[in-house]
Amino acid sequence: MKILFLLAHPALHKSKVNRRIVEGFDQIQDVTFRDLYEEYPEFDIDVKQEQELLEKHDVVIFQFPLFWYSTPALLKEWQDLVLEHGWAFGSTGNALKDKLFFCSTTVGGPRSAYQEDNFHEHTLNQLLSPLRQTATLCKMIPLPPFVVHGSHGIQDLEILRYKNELLALIELFRSDKVDPELARKYEYMNDYIAILEKS
Repeated sequence: MKILFLLAHPALHKSKVNRRIVEGFDQIQDVTFRDLYEEYPEFDIDVKQEQELLEKHDVVIFQFPLFWYSTPALLKEWQDLVLEHGWAFGSTGNALKDKLFFCSTTVGGPRSAYQEDNFHEHTLNQLLSPLRQTATLCKMIPLPPFVVHGSHGIQDLEILRYKNELLALIELFRSDKVDPELARKYEYMNDYIAILEKS
């Protein structure tokens, strides 16, 4: 399977986690790596080019730091412009039908903070539901997010562990070994890959 990996980080050179996690991803076979802020520093998105890339891939991954419970601005702009009616959704919008989609995001707080009865008063899946519903409207198959928690204080070895988990997940997609129905039973793709590694 071919994977389109879209990174959206407005200050990647200052990033402690995202920069290290995606390092070398542009060299992975069957993965098209796109740094959206590098491609479009003025937000002048080439809609046709982005749509052509989407059409050529089987899996779409959004990689981003969670900003105010949402995506960085350019990734929202990308969605607003690229996911056109009649192409991505609507009665004739079938370009993305049956493509797999998930978010890979970094967040500052621990997993326990993202519960209805805790600090953020919402689960991360609830906060990311607009992205999941966007994928659903576009007839894609949305999967749970891959999440790096505690990004503000995370140490190098932990970053490497997360990176290796994401690489293992990408390898499963590349070899078409991801079971979407099984994956959707878990809160995070991290949980899914952990179960597979134990089995």
